Amino acid sequence: MRQYWALGLVVLVYLIIGSLFAAKVPAWQAPDEPAHYNVIAQLANGRFPVIEDGDYDQAYLDEIRGAQFAPQYETDSIQYEDWQPPLYYLMLTPIFLISDGSLLALRLTSLLIGAGVVIFAYLIAQELFPKNPWIPLTTAVFVAFLPQHISILSSVNNDSLAELIIAALLYTFFTWMRESTHNRTRNRYYLVTGGILLGLGLITKLTVYLMVPVAGVIIVWRYWHNWDRFFRACILFFAPMFLIGSVFWIRNLFIYPGFDPLAMAAHDRVVVGQPRTIEWVEMYGLQGTIERFLQTTFNSFWGQFGWMAVPMPIWVYQPLLLFSGLVILGLLIKLYQSRRQFIQEKFLPRLPMITLLLVAFFTASTHVYYNLTFVQHQGRYLFPALVPIGIGVAISLDLWGSWIRNLSRHQWTTAVTPIIPIGLGLALAGLDLVALFKFILPTLS
Repeated sequence: MRQYWALGLVVLVYLIIGSLFAAKVPAWQAPDEPAHYNVIAQLANGRFPVIEDGDYDQAYLDEIRGAQFAPQYETDSIQYEDWQPPLYYLMLTPIFLISDGSLLALRLTSLLIGAGVVIFAYLIAQELFPKNPWIPLTTAVFVAFLPQHISILSSVNNDSLAELIIAALLYTFFTWMRESTHNRTRNRYYLVTGGILLGLGLITKLTVYLMVPVAGVIIVWRYWHNWDRFFRACILFFAPMFLIGSVFWIRNLFIYPGFDPLAMAAHDRVVVGQPRTIEWVEMYGLQGTIERFLQTTFNSFWGQFGWMAVPMPIWVYQPLLLFSGLVILGLLIKLYQSRRQFIQEKFLPRLPMITLLLVAFFTASTHVYYNLTFVQHQGRYLFPALVPIGIGVAISLDLWGSWIRNLSRHQWTTAVTPIIPIGLGLALAGLDLVALFKFILPTLS
């Protein structure tokens, strides 16, 4: 019960800091925010959005961003997100109508949706490590206070709902794995629930599509020995998923020319002028392009705000790079130490471990694949895998904490374990506030 009070405190502080971001960051100074806002505005006015020529104007975007969205520039024509799946925007349409289109109200609603991501991050880690209460808490702290993450969740952006659905789906899977039940009613419940959640994800954002192969691997793993049960499980899971997703796909087939159920071809035709990777390779060479990709992805994973125009100083990124290196080293050491436990499934069962790795792998692969065509070196594209990343951070820090306890006989080292989430929370929450008041507002206000 004490841990749930701690989780409640994390969520409360997350809401306070996120509300400051929502209220203080100037209008439209978050990635693609006016385009997301305009999808909701069109729905509120009774028009279902369709991406069309003229919805994206690179020259005008460069000009309006350079002018920091000064009042004399109108934003109604920025509609290049009209191709997106509709669920997030439909959910926020009542808020738009009630608040008379208040940007702050929409931002706070997104922030509230993001609180669900923090809660599910804790619950997922708790499912995997029920005997270690500090790993779930550390995971929740990292997910809640990562500066770039809280910045995105406090803006109008469908990432918040997409992440919530991915987290809810992972929690459903891991609960099902833990029960390992032979009760057909319970199995049907988890399969249908998972199918509905994934179907909702398919009409929320394309990043959720990475969970389709993850779900397929889980179902094959559990039922490969019984093909009759395997086929029934596929029907129970994928039927509701396809039924929900088909509403969006069929609508697109009627609206957009050719076979374009995801509206991706329509999007690519409209966003003419968006920087392309081939152009960067010509300007900077292959090595220079890769270096820029890696550096910008790292920086913007931790915090590069506005429309990527407000990086943090190098003296912030250098300790974060050291921290990241220690986390990766700790994970490698833990993997080596626990290699026999992994085989015997004493540290972490193989299927949950494979699931976390698949989510991370597919997320990273999607980020790389997209950047083969367009220059989108934004670390936030790794956030669909933020729960697995947060769990990795928590496991690594727990390892370093145990080493400190084992290497020292001083009595204070017994407090190292609870100090880890507290110290991480204070450091990241402090960085959030510094980023907002020292970096973002002086630059964008």
